[in-house]
This record gives sequence, C-alpha cells and structure tokens, in this order.
Amino acid sequence: MDGSVAPAAFDVARVREDFPILGQTRRGKKLVFLDSGASAQKPRAVIEAMKGMMEAAYANVHRGAYHLSEQATEAYEATRISVARFINAADEREIVLTGTGSTQAINLVAHSFGRGVLKPGQAVLVSEMEHHANLVPWQMLRDDHGTELRICRVTDEGELDLDDLEAKLADGKVGLVSIAHMSNVLGTVVPLRRIVEMAHAKGAKVMFDGSQGAVHRKIDVQAIGCDFYVFTAHKLYGPTGLGVLYGRLEVLEQMPPFMGGGDMITEVGLERSLFAPPPLRFEAGTPPIIEAIGLTAAIDYVEAIGMERIEAHEQSLVQHAMRRLTELEGVTLLGRAKDRGGVFALSLDNAHAHDMATLLDRAGICVRAGRHCAEPLHRRFGVESTVRASFGLYTTHEEVDYFADALAKAREFFA
Repeated sequence: MDGSVAPAAFDVARVREDFPILGQTRRGKKLVFLDSGASAQKPRAVIEAMKGMMEAAYANVHRGAYHLSEQATEAYEATRISVARFINAADEREIVLTGTGSTQAINLVAHSFGRGVLKPGQAVLVSEMEHHANLVPWQMLRDDHGTELRICRVTDEGELDLDDLEAKLADGKVGLVSIAHMSNVLGTVVPLRRIVEMAHAKGAKVMFDGSQGAVHRKIDVQAIGCDFYVFTAHKLYGPTGLGVLYGRLEVLEQMPPFMGGGDMITEVGLERSLFAPPPLRFEAGTPPIIEAIGLTAAIDYVEAIGMERIEAHEQSLVQHAMRRLTELEGVTLLGRAKDRGGVFALSLDNAHAHDMATLLDRAGICVRAGRHCAEPLHRRFGVESTVRASFGLYTTHEEVDYFADALAKAREFFA
C-alpha cells in the first residue's frame, strides 16, 4: 500500500464480522465483493430482524383489529420514523415507502407529479449520467403527456455541466429537475444545494436520485432544500423490494394517487372514492412489511457506526483506488470528478468487459460488467461497456490493491 489508511476510529475488520457472506471463499480464493453499487451485502442485524418478524410478529398492517396486527403496524410505521430521522425530513408524513426501490419511487413522481401537476409544454430536465430508472419514466411522460424532456450535458471529466444546466433552465419552462445525487458509473457527486438554488430561482422543483448517494453520504433534505429525494433499501445494506420517496408535504398533497386499491382511500363508493392524505395515498395494497423491518435495522446499523465515519472510510478508499487504478497501463477510467464516491467504471485495452469480469471472478472478485443501466452515458464516453467496481462500508484497502493487481494480470492475459 501507499500509506493511505482508513481512519483509526473505523474498524473495518470488526465491521466485516457483521456480514456473514464475506467469510466465504470462491474457488479457494477469499471472496472480494466489489458490486455493492448494484446491491449491498446484508449485516446479521438485518437478517435477524427480518427473520424475527416472520417468526414472531408477522401480520398484515393497518387493517387487523387484533394485537398481532397492531404490533406489526407499529413496527412498519416505525420505519417511516427511522427514515425521516435518517434524512432529516421535517415530518414523517413526507416519507412514502414504495415496492421496488428507487425505480418505483421515481415512476411514482413521474406518474403522479408529472401527469397530475406538470402542465403539457413544461419540461423535465435530467442529465446524461442518469440511470435508466431516471430517464425512461420521463421519456414515457414526454410521449404520453406532451412534457418536454431536456438533457444536461456531462463534461469530459465526468462532472455535471452547471453552465449547461443554467442555460436549459433559463426560459423558466422547466417544471422539474431530476438528477442523480451520485452517478452509478462515474462516481460523480453533484452539488446538491447549488442545483436546488438554480432550479428554484426559475420556478422548478428538484428531485435527486439518491440510490448511490444515500449509501455514502449523510443526507439532510431540509438543508439541501430539495422537493423530492429517493433511495433504495437494498443498496443501504437492507432488503430488496423496498424503496423510499421523500417529498415535501405541501408538494405531496398536490399530487393524485399513483395506484388505486386498499389502504390508499378513506371512503369507496361504486361511482367514486375519496383518497387518503399522504403518505398512505401513495401506498396502495399490502406493503413490503418484512422488508420495512429490514430497512429499519439497516438504518439503525449504519447510524450506530456513523455516516460521517463511513464516508471518511470510503473517501480513503476512493483516494487509494484513484492512485492505484490510474497508474495501470492499458486501463481507461471513466470520470475524474473532483467530488466522487466509491464507484469505478473502467475498460481494458483488447478485452471485453464480460471477459474481464469472468477472469476476475476466477480470482474471487465480484464486479459488474456491461452498461450498468446507463447506455447513453457509455455512448457519451465512446465505450461499449465497462467493468465496474463499487465499494461498501466493508471494503478494505487490501481488496482495492488485490483488484488493481488482478487487473494488471488480466491485461497481461489479454495482451
């Protein structure tokens, strides 16, 4: 190593003991999991919380007039309180729990705010670095509703082009800016408060896709000033099948329901129904109850460690990885943003990304290969596909070194 070390207050070896899967080996090699950006591993606390719910406290929520249902409802609603605390929302009613992660949360906003609040002729502004989940719903809105879709450029360094953002906001027709907090390919972290100030000055609302950002940075939605913020449980060391939408209460109250069914109504007649206030208005049907318990446990887990300590550890990893990966011959790294997180997408001369990933797997290294649900961004940088290594709080400096050494050997193999 080159001397960079994780902060002394963060004991990564101790943290790794909380994740049962990390003790595994693959083909006689120690498992090196570098695909946390796709879905993070789960600590024992999350596993046990979900197991305990199923064994001793499970019932449907909000509807049963018996103690077990009341107990389950209390536990489920406690998740809303935990999330509100985690992101410093002003009111727990601003927290909507969705069924399929950030994807459903973004689609909820596209459908409900996009069709119910935005007017035809207004525009939605996204960027070239967006995950498909923050692009396709807006394309669908454009085609169905007549909303204009504007795209903010990304610089050659992989940073959001704020001059282009300002230019595309200038005419005051943008109703919503929806931007990734942190790119799932470039690792770029955007200036949240600056974007909000620019958008609000032109009358636009702002949503941040925090699928990556909420995992690596402490979030304070009141300080940021955004109107919406979304993230997903399974990247935050929690279960799959659960997402979070934060929306300012006064904005949520303007929005019609996303789906119809049970739990989102106050009265139903054969001709018309009355809808519940937020957040239940947006939570039709039986919710992901067990998954919500898992998210509460995941939030408790990372808060017990401390998001500031997690960020400091990961920034140490990022600095070390930048030094190691940029010194490798034949390796091209996408994005050199000044503010970035632990996501590294790269290509290797004379080797396809999937071949690289297969070879790395033989060394026990788990990485993602392909376009990472960001095809336009790959086209922007002129590459067909990349290998992506993404870090979690359990990633070590030694694993970064092992990955860099494996890349060097892969280049020799494919030469």
